[in-house]
Amino acid sequence: MAEGGRALKNPQREPGAGERRTMREWITLAFARVEDVVYIGLALLLAGSALALLVDGSIGFVQHLSGGTLAPRVVALLDRILLILIFVELLYTVQVSFREHALIPDPFLIVGVIAATRRVLVLTAESSELLERGQEAFQNAVIELALLIVMIVGLVVSLLLLRKRAPHAVADRP
Repeated sequence: MAEGGRALKNPQREPGAGERRTMREWITLAFARVEDVVYIGLALLLAGSALALLVDGSIGFVQHLSGGTLAPRVVALLDRILLILIFVELLYTVQVSFREHALIPDPFLIVGVIAATRRVLVLTAESSELLERGQEAFQNAVIELALLIVMIVGLVVSLLLLRKRAPHAVADRP
């Protein structure tokens, strides 16, 4: 482009501009590379853990199904499935952080909602067993359920407020 008959200078297109990095830029680049390596390591650990849980859960499911003992193990199976879902969502959180080079709060809030919901479902499913353990165990479970519900509502409200404020803050899943 020309401005008043002269071409505008772009300092990054000048010869040698890419070679003249400051020490701050080099350090920033080095930290970004270390961050990438850590994110890749976390992703590998999470993926491996999720796959191991999935294989172990599948084997247990087939064994209990063939042995006719699946009904009493359904709560444990549900717990395992939701734990795998938490690992997958954490893996997605790492993926977004790796891709965006920023800490995006939405995926963390979603993991919190899933984790709290997991605990609510397990506590609810175990409520009959809690009654057998005594009144105190049951009261503690009810208090825990109430706190979990308050936490879930708070996390969902936070998610709604974040999405209303910045609808494009979370990267799209591929």
